[in-house]
Formats: sequence, C-alpha cells, structure tokens
Amino acid sequence: MVKVDRPPANGFVAVVRKIYNPIGFYKGYNFVLWAISAGALLGFSLARLMYLDIDNIFCPEDQSKANALPGECFYYQSTRGRVGILLHLGAILPACILAFLQFVPVIRHKLLLFHRLNGYVVILVSFAGMGGVLMIAEHSFGGSLSMQIAIGLATVIFVSCKCIAFWNIKRLQIEQHRAWMIRAWVIAGFIITMRLIGIITAKVLVALGPEGYYEARPCSVIDFMFSGNQTLVESVHLDCAAFYSGADPDRHVLVDAFGSNGSGKVDQVASGLNLSFSAAAWLAVAIHVFAAELYLHLTPAEATRLRRVSYQRQLEAGMRRPGNAGLTAERLGDADPFLVPESSQEKIVSAIVTQR
Repeated sequence: MVKVDRPPANGFVAVVRKIYNPIGFYKGYNFVLWAISAGALLGFSLARLMYLDIDNIFCPEDQSKANALPGECFYYQSTRGRVGILLHLGAILPACILAFLQFVPVIRHKLLLFHRLNGYVVILVSFAGMGGVLMIAEHSFGGSLSMQIAIGLATVIFVSCKCIAFWNIKRLQIEQHRAWMIRAWVIAGFIITMRLIGIITAKVLVALGPEGYYEARPCSVIDFMFSGNQTLVESVHLDCAAFYSGADPDRHVLVDAFGSNGSGKVDQVASGLNLSFSAAAWLAVAIHVFAAELYLHLTPAEATRLRRVSYQRQLEAGMRRPGNAGLTAERLGDADPFLVPESSQEKIVSAIVTQR
C-alpha cells in the first residue's frame, strides 16, 4: 500500500485516497486517467465475453436477436469468416482483461514475476487477436475501403507499439517500455470510442433524414437480413429479382441509408451504421492517438522515476550507455544527454557495490 506524507486537501481527497493508495497510485489524477482508459477497456471486454458463444448470442439463427451488426453474420458463415471472428474474440478479449492487470501499480511493484509472465501472454494473445481482425476486416462494419484502411492503420500502430515496447524492456529501458505500452493499449481502445461516435452519428442522421447517403449492398446479404423473405426484399429492392432468378448472383443494389424511402428497415439500419462507423473509425483513431500522448504528457514524474530505475538496472547489467540503452530520444534524435544527479548516482553505485 502507498503511504503519502502530505495531508489531504479536504475530506473527499482523504476518502478517495483509501481507494487508490492500496492499488499503488500516489496521486489522484493518475488514478482518474487510469480508471478512464484501462477501466473502459476492461468493462468493454467483460461485457463482450458472452459473444464467444457465436451460435447462440453473437450470431443466433434468429437474426433479429443477433449482437453483430445487421448482415455481418452472413460472412461469418464461411470458414474464413468464422475462424476469423472466433480467433479475434477468443484472443483479444482475454488479452484486454489481462492487459488491465499490467497497468495496476501494486501488481507491477509486488508481483514482478507475474507482471513479466503475464506480459508475454498478453503480447502473444493480442497478436493472435490482430490476426483474426485482418481475416474479417473485409466485411467488418460494412467492409468499406475507408473502414479497412482505418482498421489496418490501428492494427499497424498497435503491433508496432508492442514491438517497440518489447525491445525497450529487453534493453531495460523501462520508461520507454511503459510509454509504448500505454500508446498501444490506449489506441486499441479506439474501438470503444468508434462505436459511441458511430451510433450517435447514425441516430442524428436518421432523425435529420438527409438525402444522398447510399451504400451498395449485395442482394445475398439483404436476403439474409430479411431472413430469406423474397417477396419483402423485392418490394424494397426490385433489382434483386435478378439475384433470385439466378441471372445475376452477385447483384448489388443501392440502399438509402438515412432517407425516408423504406425508413427503418433492417437494410437501411445496417447501411446507416456502416457509413457512420466508417467515418467514426478515423475520428476515434485520431482521438486515441492524442489521448495517449496527453496521458504521457500529464505523467512526467513517473517517466522520470522509471528513467532513473532504468539507469540503475542498465548500470548493474554493465551496459555501455546506462540510461540510454533503449530507443531513447538521446540516441535517435538531438535531445540533451540523460544525466543522473551526482548524489543519486553515488547512491546507485554504492548499492551495486554492496550487492556484489
């Protein structure tokens, strides 16, 4: 448990300290930032563990009860789609839950071996989850080119940050390891913000009823969404008659996403969400890139403390440039050299000599 010497500013702070000090936080704002970012990811993951039951909850036979976006389950019937969604959900949901534990300070400080082993598991499992994402990206949230690129960009950033973080911890550059892991998981949380923005956008546009927002959808998927009701499909999309006759099995039709023509039908709901999510994905990625840097900017004291710990660990390991063994700005850019105060340096060297 963390013990803070300074008296609380008021009664509220005194009460809240009893919550965040045992977890390992020294300051309240660090706890708030952690609760917002890590807590949201944990809650989102726990709420979606039930989706691992693909056939009964995520994509049941009755599509009106499906938790996937309307029409998505059509693609999860194929071997590639089914393997992809199972791999993604079965890997990324446990990875997010285990990653939450990585950011609990008391676990890092008191259960270091668990933190290390759990870290390896999280990296391997989350990479498997990203493999599943790439398998289903072609049809996720409508599968537009814009959405595919947004998902691809987020995946590249996530995997790259993980790899850089792993390299830094192997070089005992702990503060850089922390920074890149924070970037990886904060950016991974864009999927939550994307959903919020997308749903709100879709509801606003449905209320406004603007014209000109169309999406081309295969008649096969529309037939799936309407549970194979040919009469109903043809009453809404007359051109799908060519699909049913077999003259054009790949027939696509334009769906008026937010207009009044057939407003409220499942194909329009699906197209409205697809268009909204496609735009929301880019905005969410930008927000989370900014949020990650803001988090790091607001917690410089922890980075400085870990930089000194890195210096000590690297000095103990006999590295040539203690404090700069990883991918630091001093090595890659024009930042001033990292210097440890002489008093601290003497204490570190004395401790190392005593241990030997």
